[in-house]
Amino acid sequence: MARAAKTAGGTAGAARLRAPLPRPLPGPLPDRHPQPDFFLCDILDALPKGDLGTMEHPVFSLSTRPDRRILRYARNGVTIEVTPSVKGLATIHDKDVLIYCISQLVAALNAGRPAGQVLRLVARDLLVATNRETSGDGYTRLAQAFERLAGTRITTNLATGGVEITRGFGLIEHWEIVRKARGGRMISVEVKLSDWLYRAVLARSVLTLSRDYFRLRRPLERRLYELARKHCGRQPEWRVSVAVLHQKSGSASPRRVFRAMLREVIAADPLPDYTLTEEPGDIVHVGARAALPGAGPELPPLAEAVLDEARALAPGADVHALEAEWRGYWRRAGRARLQSPGRAFLGWVARRREG
Repeated sequence: MARAAKTAGGTAGAARLRAPLPRPLPGPLPDRHPQPDFFLCDILDALPKGDLGTMEHPVFSLSTRPDRRILRYARNGVTIEVTPSVKGLATIHDKDVLIYCISQLVAALNAGRPAGQVLRLVARDLLVATNRETSGDGYTRLAQAFERLAGTRITTNLATGGVEITRGFGLIEHWEIVRKARGGRMISVEVKLSDWLYRAVLARSVLTLSRDYFRLRRPLERRLYELARKHCGRQPEWRVSVAVLHQKSGSASPRRVFRAMLREVIAADPLPDYTLTEEPGDIVHVGARAALPGAGPELPPLAEAVLDEARALAPGADVHALEAEWRGYWRRAGRARLQSPGRAFLGWVARRREG
């Protein structure tokens, strides 16, 4: 009897050993350009901006393979139908192009410069600003992103700039390579945004995104960050059911699979600025990191004289954006106690400038 029990126990133990361990999620993408040329041209200091329409509603595919489904979404009186081209739907990673374009337009408007619907972009600047590779493959993938963005067609009654019109359009109207290198690689490209997106920019229907957004590896992580940024915003928290979050994410996975992927993201905790927790009743709680109980001490506001010194150290840069980035690094590094936050900030700006 004892032997039988021992044998049974040994079999159960062996089974436990053979059970697959949960596979950890890969970490964030590397910072491919830790010292980008952001100080060479003030237009590159534009903070990443996303339009409220595509942050709120699922427009981009979360698939990493060519997605040729027709997406349909209806909620609270808003209807969206997204139709792919033969190249497939535009993906959440393709959206980097639109974020960059919107950022440049908003920066131009803030500086009092003309902001037209047609943009002339330097391809390498776009790749660096969105943390993409600047290899030959990086330029090839960029061209593919332009093709999917231009080929994806949207029909919606979603209002932008206070105007509700049911119409169909592409995310970009057209694009063309204006100049190529001798080897055929694009140097500059011209993009015409859709009327819908351009109207959203002029109406300032945009939100600032963390630069670390471009380091998020998985499509679902990016989509969850967008939703957190849109719905939590500057509030300390936002609660949403898994069912609603599944719908708003645009995930093609069944809800049970989506829930499992969501739990993986919750465990990995990769989102900048926000954290997700699961609550009873199939509810997800979204909290702003700085507002979470027990998050730790926060730094006091920097004196205006410190910001003036930072402007002298980094001419043309947005010092408030630099301060936000520095505070993010400080939090991620463990919130070390600083004798003089102002001196620490200026030292960080100087090192960034020299690097």
